[in-house]
Amino acid sequence: MNKHVEGKRLSEFFRKGKPFFAVVFLQFGFAGMDVISKVALNEGMSNYVFVVYRHAVATIAMAPFAMVLDKKVRPKMTKSIFVKLMLLALLEPVIDQNLYFLGMKATTATFAVSMTNVLPAITFIMAYILRLEAVNLKNIRSQAKVVGTITTVAGAMLMTLVKGPLLELFWTRGRNNINVIHNGVDLHHSLKGAIMITVGCFSWSGFMVLQAITLKSYPAELSLTAWICFLGTIEGAIVALVMERGKAAVWAVKWDTTLLATLYSGVMCSGLAYYIQGIIMKDRGPVFVTAFSPLSMIIVAIMGSIILAEQTYLGRVLGAIVIVAGLYMVVWGKSKDNELSIGEQMSPEKQISEKESEENCCHKVIAIKSSDGDNQTADV
Repeated sequence: MNKHVEGKRLSEFFRKGKPFFAVVFLQFGFAGMDVISKVALNEGMSNYVFVVYRHAVATIAMAPFAMVLDKKVRPKMTKSIFVKLMLLALLEPVIDQNLYFLGMKATTATFAVSMTNVLPAITFIMAYILRLEAVNLKNIRSQAKVVGTITTVAGAMLMTLVKGPLLELFWTRGRNNINVIHNGVDLHHSLKGAIMITVGCFSWSGFMVLQAITLKSYPAELSLTAWICFLGTIEGAIVALVMERGKAAVWAVKWDTTLLATLYSGVMCSGLAYYIQGIIMKDRGPVFVTAFSPLSMIIVAIMGSIILAEQTYLGRVLGAIVIVAGLYMVVWGKSKDNELSIGEQMSPEKQISEKESEENCCHKVIAIKSSDGDNQTADV
């Protein structure tokens, strides 16, 4: 009996924890991409070509699964859905990723991923405007989400504008920053990089919100992912041909970190990421999906300082702490919203149950003694 109860509890734990495990898995994947991509960009790979190859790999990886597994659930393609797909492919694969990698080139992998912590705040604002997120300033849940959003933006500004003293870590002493060696740039370009990454985050947030909307009319996550990657490859190729015109050498694929970055980011961070976040969004919404980005920041900060010898400054650390504090205020508010919605869904069942128990409790047996001495019973 005890084993059965324990097994049931464990099953319930994994059922409730699946969305959390999935987004944590995504953040580890994104962290690996940031470090590997930074190495590839330092070695001279064009960010425009990288985006094209990345989504070509993702298309090849996801399309066969979409054709087979979504055969019965894939709805008919309409003009409206196709326009949304083209816009999705433009927002994230083309605009966001190119601006993100340009910003990373100007700064560091740690700085780039730290700046993306404004993503949940931007997504929250967009979702509220489009009525995908409920806000009532009279309750503490909504107050936490609003204050957390403002705090997150303030932390991003602090991290961008305040540098502070250099923090010497024992594993970076005596090592030169790869960013300086290869590109001749340092963290003085942080403002330029911050602007690019922030604009990219607006585009990424728009992608998340539009993906949540599109899934309502096209509820086939694998097919949606394959379409986004395919159209992103075409649109990205047009941009790359324009931006890299006359530079045929940038399209060459070498057997080095650039190939590894292309394969890894294509399969993990485009193919699987679009699919997994689409599944989670159906249940938890776009704000929940973006709420765990600080985890990626911490992973990248550790890996970046070890692998890339990136320098860490006090201002960046303080800004990151403020961002994390604001972000988890938003997460707390979202968790309370989820508890409330579950309670509202359960309330009709509870009311029926309580009514039945009340009726059962009211049933009393009354014994009536007749004149001939026989006892008779009656339910009341």
